[in-house]
Order: sequence, then C-alpha cells, then structure tokens
Amino acid sequence: MPVQTSRRPSSLESPRASVRVSSTVPAQPGKGGGGPAKKRKRRKDPLWARLTVVFGAVLMMTSGVAIVGSKALISQATGNIAQRNLLGDAGKTDAEGGANLDGPIDMLLLGVDARERWAADDVRADSIIVLHIPATHDQAYLISIPRDTEAQIPAFKKSGYPGGVDKINAAFQAGARNGGGWEGGAQLMAQTIKKMTGISFDGAAIINFGGFKNVIEALGSVRICVKQEVQSIHMSYVDGKPMWNADAKKTGKPMTPVVHKKGCREMEGWAALDYSRQRKTLKNGDYDRQANQQQLIKAMARKASDNGTLTNPVKLNQLIKAAGKAFILDTGEVAVADFVFTMRGVTANELTMLKTNGGTFHGDGAGKETLSEETLAMFRAVKEDKLAEFVFANPGVISNRK
Repeated sequence: MPVQTSRRPSSLESPRASVRVSSTVPAQPGKGGGGPAKKRKRRKDPLWARLTVVFGAVLMMTSGVAIVGSKALISQATGNIAQRNLLGDAGKTDAEGGANLDGPIDMLLLGVDARERWAADDVRADSIIVLHIPATHDQAYLISIPRDTEAQIPAFKKSGYPGGVDKINAAFQAGARNGGGWEGGAQLMAQTIKKMTGISFDGAAIINFGGFKNVIEALGSVRICVKQEVQSIHMSYVDGKPMWNADAKKTGKPMTPVVHKKGCREMEGWAALDYSRQRKTLKNGDYDRQANQQQLIKAMARKASDNGTLTNPVKLNQLIKAAGKAFILDTGEVAVADFVFTMRGVTANELTMLKTNGGTFHGDGAGKETLSEETLAMFRAVKEDKLAEFVFANPGVISNRK
C-alpha cells in the first residue's frame, strides 16, 4: 500500500519545499563515514503517524494508551496535517539523540497570526515556545521566548537573507521571503534560537492561530482565568456578533468593544484566542501575553482529557480533523505514535509553564529585549537536561497562571 503524502494548502506552499528522504534510500557517493556527526535522515511516516507532535506533547498528554489504541481512527483523520522539514540544520544529530526517544525531547512551537488578506511570506512569528521533556518523560515544560528579543539572525541562502541583528520574531519573516515559505521561516527561526541558546530540536510545529479556533471549538470551550481586565484591540461586537475590527467597520453599524473581564470562566474558541493575542494594553506586554498563551495550551490539554475527548472516537476524530487545519509539522524520523506512547506518563498537571526574564521587561529602552543571565542559565539547563534542578533552585521562573 503506497504511503500518502500530506500537502500544505496551496496558499502556503513553498516552491522550494523540501521532500523527506526515505531512510531506506542508499547514501549518496562521497557522503558517508568519517565526517562530522550526521544530521537525522528524514522519511515519510506512515499515515497513522501524522498525529501532531503538538497534540502528542500537549493536548494528548493523558490516556496515551487509549490514543495508541485508536491508530485506525487516527489513520483516517490525519491526512490533512501537512508535514515539512521545519528544522533544517537546527535538528538534533544522531549523536545528540535525534534518532530515538530515549533521552530528552525538545520541540519548537511557532504561532503565526496569518489572515487571508496578508501575504503568506510577510508574516512574523507572534509566539515562540520551546517545549522541553526531560529524559524521564514524566514532566513537560513550556518556555516562551519574547518576540522582541534582540537576536543575531544567521544568513539564509534559501530566501537570500544576508544575516543581521533584529527582533527574533523577524527571523521567521526573513526566512519565508523570496520563496522560502513557512518552511524556510521555521528553519531560520530554529537556527536563530540554536545560535542564541545552543539548543537543537527533535521536532517543530507551526500553529496557525486562525485554525486553532476550530480546535478549541472541537473541545467545546476552555476554562481561562483572566488576571487583568483588557479591552481587545482586534475585535468588536456588531449586533452581538464578534468580528475583526476591520470587518466590523465595513458594516457601518455600531461597534461595541470586546472586553475580557477579570475572573475565571469557560471561553469559546474565538474569545480564548482573542484574549491570548492581546499584548499592547497589558501591563507587561508580551510577557503577559506569553503567560496567557501558555495558560491556553494547558487549558486545552486539561479539557481534552477531562471531557473524555481522548477516549471518545467521535470527539477524537473531530479534534484531529480540526488539528489538520491548524498545524504544519516536522516530527523527524520518529513516529508520532511512539512519541505519544512515550508521553503516556505525563498529564496536564505535569505541564509546567516557565517565565523568561522574570516575566517583565528586560531591554535596552529602545523596544528590544535581551535575555537575562537567569534566562540564559535556564536555556543551558534545557540543553543539559537539568531543567528540573534549575526550577527547583529558582522557583521564581514558574508562571502563576493556572
């Protein structure tokens, strides 16, 4: 039976999109033995293995056995999940453990806010999250990198970018231009983070926030605790219906601002995503938004397990189909089902959210952030798989979002 290949929607397709190399293809002459540690080979995973790493690592952290037992369902539902080489040279080598799941697992999660009226190659990464799972595979950590962090972005031949110093979220845009596509954007972002922190990655995912709304709707709602009241700068009500401000203005009708009030409540998909997008009017800007986005991920993980989604074939089918429209993935050469099984001991309660720079501004006063010594030490702990010890010694890095 031939292996089917999931393709990215045409609007996001890169003309230079890489093709995964089968692990059974013989090595090319002159490229074997004696050189530096080889990068992981990339292969086409079986169709059932296209369950997203994000769901394996975040949403589906519980009931791993039940998920593995649903492989037949997964094989039917995951055909729309696009897979690409998102890591390039920032993927772990075999020597670093990239060929198996025996050691720590590090994932790069990139959130983009792509809308139909925007060019696909002119989008920056709004959310940059490192997911670290220690070798014990009984805990998971989320660390957000501030979008305005000043970074040395390497040169990138695919898009013609010469390299330079800019805010780190510009790395995605620089890699995506001139035919690099979202694949190139993710590769350059991964390389930039590796240059800054020394961390290589096992896999990556690009999360389109527009499609993410459908995932939350498949869950029904999520429980979010609003720490500080905030008026949305993106959305308003028209005739009681939430709309993007640009679309609301076109109606010519009265607009009522969307306001997220303090307190805990169940939120629909549009409301949870809108709240997690707010940045400019929050006390600590992007740092507060990081915490809110991490809270959303944890809330989704908890809801997926608490409402029986993971053990209900119909609900699980709806959830995975929604995921197929929200994610582009790179799982390396490790089957995702193996990843999920490895993660079966981790629950939403073991998903720990960590703060960079103490959760507040740490910059030069000109709008660009730098990473504090404590944050750099935290990333060194990730690379050395000593994050648990670091957190124990530095409890202030734990986010207080529930």
